[in-house]
This record gives sequence, structure tokens and C-alpha cells, in this order.
Amino acid sequence: MSNLDIESFRKQLIALREELQAVAATGDQAASTVELDQTRVGRLSRMDAMRAQAMSVEARRRRELNLKRIAAALRRIEAGEYGYCHDCEELIDPRRLTVDPAATHCVACAS
Repeated sequence: MSNLDIESFRKQLIALREELQAVAATGDQAASTVELDQTRVGRLSRMDAMRAQAMSVEARRRRELNLKRIAAALRRIEAGEYGYCHDCEELIDPRRLTVDPAATHCVACAS
């Protein structure tokens, strides 16, 4: 893979990381603990709040996973190992990396 391709993937990864970090800054408040004070909030409202909290917790978990994948991909770029499948060690199709620049496996090995 040429240096130009790798640099474009590096920029894409950095942009994704910044976007996820910006979302994380605003999304953590929604994952806070739901108050169960029945005098302040009705039962259905609490259930809605608990559902929203669970969705926020899962979204945060996925964000953190994606941030780890992005950090690993940036480390692979620095080490000169980016774009190679972890299993078969063949080049990952650049079209796959365009869709998911943090991909670690080629299509065949990912199947």
C-alpha cells in the first residue's frame, strides 16, 4: 500500500476518533443513573428513562470499543503493519479499509 493511501486512512481514522470523542463528551450525561423517586416521576416515565439509560450505556460501550479499534489501527500505521490481515497476513482490500479503516481482517478471514 502506498504512503499516500496510508496517509488518507490515517486522516480518516483521526477524524473518526475526534468525532467519537465529541459525541462521548455529550453522551455521558444520558447514561447517568435514573432516579427512582415515585413522588417526582411516574412509573412509565421512569421506565422510559431506564430504557434511554440502557441505550446510552450500550452506545458508550460501542464508542469505547471503536476508539480502541481506531487507536490500534493508528499504532499499526506507525509500526508499518497497517492494511495487512491479522490471520492470513495478506493485504486487506483498500475498499474494505475505506468502509472500515480500523479493519483487522480481510473479507475472506472475517467470514
